[in-house]
Amino acid sequence: MLYLLSFLSDEVSLLNIFNYITVRAGGALFVSFFLCWFFGPSFIAWLKRKQGEGQPIRDDGPQTHLKKKGTPTMGGLMILVSVAISTVLWANLFNPYIWMLLFVMTGFGLAGLLDDYLKLTKRSSAGISGKKKLALQFLVSGIACAWIMFLEQGPMSTTLTIPFFKNLFIDLWWFYVPFALIVMVGTSNAVNLTDGLDGLVSVPVIMSTVVFMVIAYVVGRVDYAAYLHMHYVVGAGEMVIFCGAVIGAVLGFLWFNAHPAQVFMGDTGSLALGGVLGALAVATKNEIVLAIAGGVFVMEAVSDIIQVGSYKLRKKRVFLMAPIHHHFEKKGWHETQVVIRFWIISILLAILALATLKLR
Repeated sequence: MLYLLSFLSDEVSLLNIFNYITVRAGGALFVSFFLCWFFGPSFIAWLKRKQGEGQPIRDDGPQTHLKKKGTPTMGGLMILVSVAISTVLWANLFNPYIWMLLFVMTGFGLAGLLDDYLKLTKRSSAGISGKKKLALQFLVSGIACAWIMFLEQGPMSTTLTIPFFKNLFIDLWWFYVPFALIVMVGTSNAVNLTDGLDGLVSVPVIMSTVVFMVIAYVVGRVDYAAYLHMHYVVGAGEMVIFCGAVIGAVLGFLWFNAHPAQVFMGDTGSLALGGVLGALAVATKNEIVLAIAGGVFVMEAVSDIIQVGSYKLRKKRVFLMAPIHHHFEKKGWHETQVVIRFWIISILLAILALATLKLR
């Protein structure tokens, strides 16, 4: 809404600052952080009153996790509400990409909220069935994918760009649709798998969002996109404001989720954040860059797939426990060691992902 003030810049020159994407992105970041940080304590207290025993803890997990009993979940609502308010406040609401991202965040968030609610009511770590959860995720992703393809009508709408190469584009034709769906749903579930330790998922999400904040800004400008040999996406620059809101909200949430956590994100937050990252990758045509920037998510998901596949085929486990962050816990790493080391990896991968912009 503040963007509308820029229309009065002829009368008040100072209001011209609301024309700048960077200014509004910074504003969105600080507002979403403040909302999470300021209202967090009262919201967490409300969750505790409503949930009683809090999120159910897996009996087969590391024994150190048993002391987390009573910690409330659904903290992802703090993130989603803060992002939504901040985005509406700072973004250009005439831009369709903003509404697409808000739709994806809300859709995946509602799927996660239902899952968290069933876990609490059943007092079990198993919530909504896997098939139903995937059906909801694919439904939201399908609508988002059609939305993006409609906005990007043209030969590049079904094209896969290859990082590190200047002019290497692969037209997937209609195969792009299932590919895009897998990117969104896969990223959502990978982020969900990563959210298993206090604060673990926050920094990888922040670093991946920073990468796509830069990419959205670049592909949203004709001159920068041409210079870096990237596909120009009309209106993509406005997604920078949404990215800023996500970064601020996740930082605000991390304030309370750092070890020992006062609240858990739950599927409400992790599924939504993963879905948004997938949508950003599809909208900017940088799906492979997401696999690089979100390498921690890929590692977590692949470790889980390997563990399940190995046990079904050979009745043997490859890891002491999956996803892989639990494997390192079982090996004797302290929870904080695992978290910080995974943070370091995510920072390095984000730098590598950004390097692909120039190395083309």
